[in-house]
Amino acid sequence: MKLKLGFSPCPNDTFIFDAMIHHKIDTEGLDFEVFYDDVETLNQKSFSQELDITKLSFHAYAYCVNNYVLLDSGSALGHGVGPLVISREQLGYGDVEIDAKVAIPGKFTTASFLFGLAFPQVKDRVEMVFSEIEDAVLSGKVDLGLIIHENRFTYQQKGLHKVIDLGAFWEEKTGCAIPLGGIVIKRSLSSDIKQKVNRIIRRSVEYAFAHPESGIEFIRSHAQAMDDEVMYKHIELYVNKYSVDLGQEGRHAIELMFSKAVGAGIIPQVKQDLFLS
Repeated sequence: MKLKLGFSPCPNDTFIFDAMIHHKIDTEGLDFEVFYDDVETLNQKSFSQELDITKLSFHAYAYCVNNYVLLDSGSALGHGVGPLVISREQLGYGDVEIDAKVAIPGKFTTASFLFGLAFPQVKDRVEMVFSEIEDAVLSGKVDLGLIIHENRFTYQQKGLHKVIDLGAFWEEKTGCAIPLGGIVIKRSLSSDIKQKVNRIIRRSVEYAFAHPESGIEFIRSHAQAMDDEVMYKHIELYVNKYSVDLGQEGRHAIELMFSKAVGAGIIPQVKQDLFLS
């Protein structure tokens, strides 16, 4: 059986899925047709149910929860991993003006959700591909940029300044790890298939941790001219114990995020179980 699988070309995702898609582990008779897209494209594909299994932002999950369910393995949660708000000039949290124009990496990204919690009054948000945001801030096209992924490691080299770390903002308010993205599978698939995929992804993550050099050429080939130091930092930052298994801590953080987002009117009320039983 072949399933359509979508994830980003970012090092954390290619690190996780390398063993699975290259059959370095037991895939229990399953095969995968892989689609590589940026996270907001994957979010949009989840809304149209194009993929059987996909990475998506937890924010986006709220809008496709009737059709997909979250797997235990493959997620990106952690401490010190949040999106950053950056500017050309040095600004503090209280210096952000209500009419500021902000570049965001997609309406349904978790970064956008966190920005809404921190700056509910700032409404002028322009969607861009995440890799274009630094240059938009530098050129003056926007006042602020909301950056994710490897741009955490590159913005200072371009002379840009951090206004606020939204991950730290979340952690100070909740004491929880910040949920960024997860792996979901279609609810319409059989329970047997869903459980198989859950096991396979965990096996793939565990293989990657046990053999960190195994997928390095594959990871590098998708790393968009990223140097190796940034690539390794990226993996270290976003792949951790929650990627192996959410556990109770991870599940609690996700439930809390959904509860706060519903309370703030950012997402609709969710009636489905979030997690695979």
